[in-house]
Amino acid sequence: MPPPPLAVYRHDRRKRALITLAGEIDLDTVPLVRASLDRCLRDGIRTIDVDLTVVTFCDCSGLNAFLHASQRITAAGGTLRLHHPPRTLVLMLDIAGCELLLLGVPFGQLSPPPGYAPVTTAPVPPYRRVPPVPVLSGGAV
Repeated sequence: MPPPPLAVYRHDRRKRALITLAGEIDLDTVPLVRASLDRCLRDGIRTIDVDLTVVTFCDCSGLNAFLHASQRITAAGGTLRLHHPPRTLVLMLDIAGCELLLLGVPFGQLSPPPGYAPVTTAPVPPYRRVPPVPVLSGGAV
C-alpha cells in the first residue's frame, strides 16, 4: 500500500502550534491542510507555524489555503508563518506579493510566551522580524 500523499502532524505549545506537512499539497490534499489550520483556530491557537521542510510539491491550491488561513488567523488576532517552503511555493508567494508569510525560524527557537522559562540557555540566532500579514480584500487567489 503506498503512503498517503500528505501527512499532517501537529505539536502544541501553550497557545502556539507547529504543523508539519510531509508530501504533496495539491487539489486532492489541500482539504487536509485547510482542516488542520481551521482546527487550530477552533482550539484557540493564535500563533501557527507551518513547517514545510518535507513538502515535495505545492500548487496554487496550497497557496490559496495558506492565504485564506492567514486572513482568518490575522482577523482573530493571530499570526501564521510558513517555514522552509518548497521553491515553487516561494516563487508563487513572491509573484503574489505575499512573501511576508515566510519566516524560516525553527519552531524550537521561536520567541517563547511571556513568563516562559527556557529549557536551555543556547543563544537564539538572529532573524528578521516580519510584520503581520494584512487582511487581503477580494476573492480567492
